[in-house]
Amino acid sequence: MKNAIILHGKPGEEEYYDPKFPSPSNFHWLPWLQKQLLVKDIKADTPEVPHAFDPRWDLWVKEVERFDINSETILVGHSCGGGFWVRYLSEHPELKVGKVILVAPSLNPEQTWGKQFFNFEIDPSLTDRVKELVIFNSTDDGEGIQESVRVIRQALPSTAYREFKNMGHFTHLSMSSAEFPELFEECLS
Repeated sequence: MKNAIILHGKPGEEEYYDPKFPSPSNFHWLPWLQKQLLVKDIKADTPEVPHAFDPRWDLWVKEVERFDINSETILVGHSCGGGFWVRYLSEHPELKVGKVILVAPSLNPEQTWGKQFFNFEIDPSLTDRVKELVIFNSTDDGEGIQESVRVIRQALPSTAYREFKNMGHFTHLSMSSAEFPELFEECLS
C-alpha cells in the first residue's frame, strides 16, 4: 500500500509552547496535504517530534521509525524535516523509497542550532535508491536555505528542482494559504 510521511520543520521555542499556535505537524500546509493524500487512498502520516525547537537526532529517528518506510513511500520534509530525510536516507543505504520531496530543505549551514543534527556526509548514491528526489525552493527564502539547496544539488546532481518566487519559506504566512496544490500534484506525479 502506498503511504506518505510528511515531516515538519523546526519551530521556534516560543511558537512551540504558545497555545495559540498549532503543533508543528498541524501547521502550515501539512494537515491540508495529509487530507488530500488520504482522499486519494494514500495513507499519510504527519509525525510530531517532541521538543522540535531543539532538534535531537535520536528523537527524530525514533518518531519516524514508528511508520512503515518502503519502496512505495512518499517522503515529504519541510525545512529541518527535509534536511532530516537527506541525513536519514544517507545513513540507511538499505532503504529504497518512492518519491522524496524536500520543501525549503535546511541543513543548518550556519550551525546556529543542533550542531550534531546535521553532522553527516550526504551519500552520493542516495538518488539511486529513490524513485525521484525533488527540491521545492523559493528564491526569496533565507540564505541558509539557499546554501542548503546548493549543497544538496551539488552532492546529488540528478535531483529535480522546482523554483518558486514569493513563497518565502513555504509557511502559512509567506504563502498566505494553508493549501499547497503544487506539492500535492508533485506527490501524485
